[in-house]
Amino acid sequence: MTDNFSSDLDRALGFTIPARHARGRIVRLGPVLDTILAAHAYPPAIEALLAEALTLTALIGSTLKDAGGQLTMQTQTDNGVVGLLVCDYRGGDLRGYVQFDADRLADAPEQPTLFALFGAGYLTITFDQAATGERYQGIVPLDGETLAHAAESYFVQSEQIPTLVRVGLSRDADGRHHAGGLFLQHLPEGEDGRERLHTRLDHPEWEHVALLGATMGADELADPALKLETLVWRLFNEEEEVRLLGDIMLAKGCRCSPDYIAQVIAKFPIDEQRAMAGDDGMITVDCAFCSSSFPLRVGADVTAP
Repeated sequence: MTDNFSSDLDRALGFTIPARHARGRIVRLGPVLDTILAAHAYPPAIEALLAEALTLTALIGSTLKDAGGQLTMQTQTDNGVVGLLVCDYRGGDLRGYVQFDADRLADAPEQPTLFALFGAGYLTITFDQAATGERYQGIVPLDGETLAHAAESYFVQSEQIPTLVRVGLSRDADGRHHAGGLFLQHLPEGEDGRERLHTRLDHPEWEHVALLGATMGADELADPALKLETLVWRLFNEEEEVRLLGDIMLAKGCRCSPDYIAQVIAKFPIDEQRAMAGDDGMITVDCAFCSSSFPLRVGADVTAP
């Protein structure tokens, strides 16, 4: 493999290491990240936070076997600078936004810590399985220096699966954002009659994989000139076998539309619709994810003007 692949962006690649009972996912974002961030004109600290969150969402969401399933990552804070952060993934589509206190952010350091942004906050990760209608949710404290550390804690505490997560962010001279992430897990042995993974005192196979994964630099993950297959090879080229799985192309995927918004508003009685309307008789609905506005006429069918 060579390192001169010029545009390996907006893509997720899965792989397994059979002899080590491990699986992994590696992603890189580019134009998708620029498009999502450009909709809000966030300050640099909030841009970096959302970029990391979107990368984690792509990493974890792309492990879903249910093509119609959804992964949602959300923070909950107690009087933090960041009041709300939400990202979700469905079928390769990503979206996300942040609500924050601009005045309090102005008083924070230029590169605020996770605690400075969230205080005593929590990270919630929710898996919605479309095929079965099942929902799985876990909540962990926003401990550590980064959201990636909090995501690791989620899998260790909620899933009891040894996990390593790494994220790298960069911005080139033209202002374009790049982000990359690495997700490694030790596969659990949870069948009846076999030893469950979390009851062991040590995991020598996992320790080897985690040590190799920890050598991956943030700059390598975010470098668009490095093909994802090249990064996997750099880490695990001495392993007996590494199986590459199918890749997933990633896209900006806000699901708002005039028809969808009209259907939602139409469920409200006419008197409540009138209460929502402005002096011009129009209901204006703003999408927090993409900053689009949808003006609608009050009426039984609620139509766009």
